[in-house]
Amino acid sequence: RRPPPPQSALEKVVAQEGLSLPQLSGKWFLVGIASRCSYLAKHSHQLEATTVTMTVLDGQSLAISTFRKLDRMCWEIRQHYLPAQAPGRFLLKGPRRSSRVDMVVGEAHPSSFIILYYQKGHSISVKLYGRTSLVSDAVMDKFEQRVRAVGLSEDVTYYFPTYGFCDSADEFHVLD
Repeated sequence: RRPPPPQSALEKVVAQEGLSLPQLSGKWFLVGIASRCSYLAKHSHQLEATTVTMTVLDGQSLAISTFRKLDRMCWEIRQHYLPAQAPGRFLLKGPRRSSRVDMVVGEAHPSSFIILYYQKGHSISVKLYGRTSLVSDAVMDKFEQRVRAVGLSEDVTYYFPTYGFCDSADEFHVLD
């Protein structure tokens, strides 16, 4: 018999207890991300202010619209996260098994901030969203602790601009 596969970093993350999905609805500002993504490392000087709008569908799945600029044009990226095996865990299905993304709501204070974990393949990232583009130092500390807990560090943590946001995109700049 082969030993079971090692537990992924995401499986060790505890999802927020007693999460009320409807409270997550509305607009969020992307404050920071920790990721070993090589694209992010190369282009961190070009980060654009990013917002997301979360909508709860059928009481259990999340529709997430991300608004950001690309080549000075506002784009909307639409994603539909399905409920996974436990509360606070979601799955974004892609055309191939390798393109699926697992997401966990690690901590949520719906009136102020949310920390989300994403895993695609063996790569994990942590994102901090705020109801405003600026969050308190205590929230930043919490985010940085969460980042270190999954083996990431400050050198792969990036913070986003607090100005220049998109609120909408025209029909020609929507990716589903």
